[in-house]
Amino acid sequence: MIDNILNEAKADTRTPWSAAEFETLLRGKSTSYHIHHPFHVMMAQGKLNAAQLRGWVANRFYYQISIPVKDAAILSNCDDREIRREWILRILDHDGFELNGISDPGGIEAWIQLGHAVGLSRDDVTSLRFVAPASRFAVDAYVNFARQRPWQEAVASSLTELFAPHIHQQRIDTWPEQYPWVDTAGLLYFKNRLTQARRDVAHGLKFTLDYFSQTRALQERALEILQFKLNVLWALADAIMLDQCRVEITGPKAP
Repeated sequence: MIDNILNEAKADTRTPWSAAEFETLLRGKSTSYHIHHPFHVMMAQGKLNAAQLRGWVANRFYYQISIPVKDAAILSNCDDREIRREWILRILDHDGFELNGISDPGGIEAWIQLGHAVGLSRDDVTSLRFVAPASRFAVDAYVNFARQRPWQEAVASSLTELFAPHIHQQRIDTWPEQYPWVDTAGLLYFKNRLTQARRDVAHGLKFTLDYFSQTRALQERALEILQFKLNVLWALADAIMLDQCRVEITGPKAP
């Protein structure tokens, strides 16, 4: 599949953008990041009630547990040993590990603790019973993309992490004031991702700039892929917001 993509791209006679121009275009996609979604704007402004915040945490857990599944799919398709050696860290970040006396419970466990902080039990979170069907659909679309498309494209789709540190820092800064009832110990996930996301971006961005800069067509394809992932995150926010509106209309669903 990737050979066909490369052959088609090589027929493009246009001059590729410079690395700096290409990176600027990739970073320019920040305007579509879900930090601008109305639900996330409301979250940052402290306008969500307890049930809505719990609903967000419960729904987003499905995304959290799907991240290492997506990354395992990328690894299974990847024939580049050096990429695999770096990419596998993402799975360990989320699933956790115990190696040579060093233990890290991982990001999934940290998200469960976030659930505790907002008033959800472990079972409330891990049972997935509060996950809206549309949330599952959006997340599954991303996992299927990583399974079915060439690994190089799946790597490019990860570049929404370019914009993630901002939203993580926003929550660290605003939640203690806007949601004082939330135990700040539950914000560990966001704090850990500040470092992890920047490391992941450095790796994923370098690969994308190198590989997709072979032709203008490949560069445009990378931009399309990044927009697809941004659309997934936006659709997930849509699903959560609509689900919480439905709860308000039909009666409480969140615990």
